[in-house]
Amino acid sequence: MRPTVPAAALCLVLATAACGSSDGSPRSGPSSSAPPEAAIAVTAAFYPLEWASQRVGGDLVDVTGLTKPGGEPHDLELTPKAVAELASSDVVVYLKTFQPAVDDAVATQARAASFDVSTDADLTITATEDSHDHEGEGEEHSEEEPAKGATDPHFWLDPLRLAQVGTALGERFASADPAHAQTYRENATALASDLQALHADFEKGLSSCANKELVTGHSAFAYLAARYGLSQEGIAGVSPDAEPDAATIREIVEHVKEHDVSTVYSETLVSPALAETIARESGAQVAVLDPIEGLTDSSAGEDYLEVMRSNLEALTKGQECS
Repeated sequence: MRPTVPAAALCLVLATAACGSSDGSPRSGPSSSAPPEAAIAVTAAFYPLEWASQRVGGDLVDVTGLTKPGGEPHDLELTPKAVAELASSDVVVYLKTFQPAVDDAVATQARAASFDVSTDADLTITATEDSHDHEGEGEEHSEEEPAKGATDPHFWLDPLRLAQVGTALGERFASADPAHAQTYRENATALASDLQALHADFEKGLSSCANKELVTGHSAFAYLAARYGLSQEGIAGVSPDAEPDAATIREIVEHVKEHDVSTVYSETLVSPALAETIARESGAQVAVLDPIEGLTDSSAGEDYLEVMRSNLEALTKGQECS
């Protein structure tokens, strides 16, 4: 006959098992941690939305980015597998019209889960064919002077606009997971606080610049320029693939010379060749200004906040700010 093992001894032997409940379920002692909550499945279209989603969701969300590190989000193409996997997402965070492949996938696979941030991002700048940017000329413009080109999508380079999107994400996640609504809202408030501090640093750092003309690799910095009193001249258009013709390059070289621009900015995800050509022809130098469309090993920071502060350092030097 097999000897009976006392219950107390069995608990000591099976140290990793829970013991003592009458129905066989685990029973936690006073020092035990609660079991992890199930995550909301969140898909974010590109890096700034991925970063903001993770900050707002914290440990309660499982965030997947559609645009892989080092990928250019303007050119995103989705595999059939990636499109099909959208159907299992609880929330799909995207910016309508920025990535047509994402728009199409959301329409077919994740309409109910979709969360378009464009309204909360307050897209008010239209990038025109003349490489200048016009604040307040989005979908509404006068018949006498119609806007040409697309609405500029690069809102995240204005920290205050990104804070607005973060607040909206808190509400969207709260709707998807009401049990943790307070946590999402608190996280969104903390994110907004960090972005307000970043804004204050930019406002102070760029308050007294010798040169307000900002010549960039592509027209991605209009919201930043409008927020901090600069004027952007993009070498390429809203998409970095929209390369200028020879006449446009000559005009930009003349613009650099005319306005005594000392620094032309290249970026991380595209070739610096055009910026280097314009700098060489005009006598300016080249520095890196990151549009933060995605992180790579060459990014000057581990996350959005670090790269933005690196951008601020580049701008204060390049624009000769005191």
